[in-house]
This record gives sequence, C-alpha cells and structure tokens, in this order.
Amino acid sequence: MKIAFPLALSLFCAVSTAHAQTQSPDPLQVRSWAAGCANCHGTNGRAEAGMAALAGVDKDVIVQKMQDYKNGRTPGTIMHQLSKGYSDAQIVAIAAFFASQKK
Repeated sequence: MKIAFPLALSLFCAVSTAHAQTQSPDPLQVRSWAAGCANCHGTNGRAEAGMAALAGVDKDVIVQKMQDYKNGRTPGTIMHQLSKGYSDAQIVAIAAFFASQKK
C-alpha cells in the first residue's frame, strides 16, 4: 500500500501533464505572449509605418517566418533571439492570435 499510492500519484501526474500539453493554451495566456510583440509590431499586430504588421497575416506565414528565425534560416536583428524563447506550440498559438486580428 505504501508503494502503490506514490506510484499511482506519479502516474496520474504524468498523464495529467501530457494531457495538459495537448490542450490549447488559455486565450489570455496567448494574448499575453502576443503583447510582447507590440513594441515593434504594434498593439494586436497593427504596426506603425516602417514596421511589419502581423494583424490579419495568414497563420502559416507567421509560423514559417518564426521558425525560419528560430532555426537560423533568416537573419535578424532581434527576431532570431526572441523566436528561440518560444516553443513550437507557442509560436502556432501566437500566429493564430495575430491571424485572427483585423488589419
């Protein structure tokens, strides 16, 4: 009995963690991640002149660009560093957020 409970608890935690990782992230969390892009890309991706706007851009385009920065295929001044701070799932979620915004 002393071994069974910790083993069952460990198994439950492992399954719960795996399940949580497959769920979509909380929309408020995604919005918070996207807010970090506002300094350069504007609030909700609506950039000022001279900067790249993200609002309304196709999700797959944003994901590909972020992956290109993250993997070193596209040089950048700061994007190659910032992109490495996000998991692939976070990048997809952020891209979906910006794609859903009005231009």
